[in-house]
Amino acid sequence: MAESNTQDFVPIKEIRGGTVVLEDGSLNSILLVASLNFALKSYDEQMATIAQFQNFLNSLEFSVQICIQSRKLDIRPYIATLEEKRRDQENDLIKLQINEYMQFIQNFSDSVNIMDKKFFVVVSYTPPTLSASSGGNALSNLFNRGEKEEITDDDVFQEAKSQLEQRVDLVAAGIGRTGLRLAPLGTEEAIEVFYRIFNPGESEKPIALT
Repeated sequence: MAESNTQDFVPIKEIRGGTVVLEDGSLNSILLVASLNFALKSYDEQMATIAQFQNFLNSLEFSVQICIQSRKLDIRPYIATLEEKRRDQENDLIKLQINEYMQFIQNFSDSVNIMDKKFFVVVSYTPPTLSASSGGNALSNLFNRGEKEEITDDDVFQEAKSQLEQRVDLVAAGIGRTGLRLAPLGTEEAIEVFYRIFNPGESEKPIALT
């Protein structure tokens, strides 16, 4: 029986310039959306936000995905920073206070399940394809190119990405009217998101204190 690895179950072909290209040829852009403290708003503000979000959804002519990534907050980098500050401190009283504060943070984190939540909107675009009898490049008729003009994979990608960016602009404008801030993920940020999804145990690995 042939061995399989994690990559066999991940339908991602590549990530180019922040654009996630799946094996089926579809392009995806991931937008990180800032959270909003809805409970602190007045009733009128809450109703206005809901109405704007409803208008945004009704204006869409294509589907989007709204994803929430929730995981336990990893305070180890913060504890490591405090430990470094404590070692560099020459005042014994301040050292003691830092140590007590570290213990308080650690005990509080152990007793209370502090969660870190990130909100994403995924915008997709799937280029239409030719019928099998058309021959040639499967996407060439989408762009109305002449038969004598050579069409490269990069041409196809750039044309499809342009269509995707138009959708992203529409989504960004619609969500922006609700008062939420958002930003598209770059290549490194997108890779980190998928890495954390498919490697959830990484957050449990110990961090070496230097």
